[in-house]
Amino acid sequence: MTNRAIISTPDAPAAIGPYSQAVKVGNTVWISGQIPLVPDTMELVTGDISAQATQVFKNLAAIANAAGGSLNDAVKINISLTDLGNFAVVNELMASYFEEPYPARACVQVAALPKAVDIEVEAILAL
Repeated sequence: MTNRAIISTPDAPAAIGPYSQAVKVGNTVWISGQIPLVPDTMELVTGDISAQATQVFKNLAAIANAAGGSLNDAVKINISLTDLGNFAVVNELMASYFEEPYPARACVQVAALPKAVDIEVEAILAL
């Protein structure tokens, strides 16, 4: 693929496995799942779901920016939570990072996430 670009920024956590922060093909950007890692230290944000989700959305925004867009270019968001009891808090935070019309979205409860975090979010952007 000659039009495939790997997106990488120090403003988001480095990959903790064999994947890229994001891949851009044409005007579409696929952002890998982000967990609440602080980019500078690669340490996890601890505490309640609000603090964790805030860091996740900051990480997603940094990668979107590095790709030449913003979270408002998102067309699909996938959210994984270890407890759907956190659904309302995550909804409220998401609304503060995105403008209407909101992207399509799925939110599922999972048994576990990397590094035992409570949330992971991935995004697809159309620039």
